[in-house]
Amino acid sequence: MEYNTTRKKLLIPEYGRNVQKMIKWAMEENDKDERSKIAHLIVDIMARLNPNVYDTGDYRHKLWDHLFLISEFKLDVDSPYPMPETKLLKERPERLKYSENSIRFKHYGNNIVRMLEKATEFEDGPEKVALINYLANHLKKSYLLWNRNSVNDELIKDHIFLLSKDQIKSDQYELSSTSDILAKTRKRRMSTTNTKNYTSNTNYKPRRRTI
Repeated sequence: MEYNTTRKKLLIPEYGRNVQKMIKWAMEENDKDERSKIAHLIVDIMARLNPNVYDTGDYRHKLWDHLFLISEFKLDVDSPYPMPETKLLKERPERLKYSENSIRFKHYGNNIVRMLEKATEFEDGPEKVALINYLANHLKKSYLLWNRNSVNDELIKDHIFLLSKDQIKSDQYELSSTSDILAKTRKRRMSTTNTKNYTSNTNYKPRRRTI
């Protein structure tokens, strides 16, 4: 009886131990043409065992790379793709660069700052008034989600003035009352909950009793 502690480590567990054994068996075949035929069959089996590989662009290339990796790059066959270089597996990926943009008020996010800056570029007119009014009330709603107890309109107006780089003043918009914003948010949540409950109830089908 074989125990996992005494078995060889699975190099790619997604394919299982049987695929690893088949690749080992292929490596023991002396005739290269036969080895190549066996390798093509193994690749087909690997594709069936790991259907997620179909989501990649050239999935056949990826399967052949996995085949060589499991064989520890010792399988000599006629492959439609070149054997990957072993040094590529040891290279570390490049370090991801973090965004250098500092967010002054994190509870608003960078997108709202960009939209405020864009709003200042609009020509004077009803569209600019409507956009600034919408953004101002969106800021207040975002602040309420972060801190509901200490919100006040003067604070929101100061934030809008700072984020717009002193371009949008308090006389250019009208903030909704805190109670109205909370009531609309609560109503929207209730509507969403009722819709989910209705969908759940309509999909429910009672079982027929058997006698």
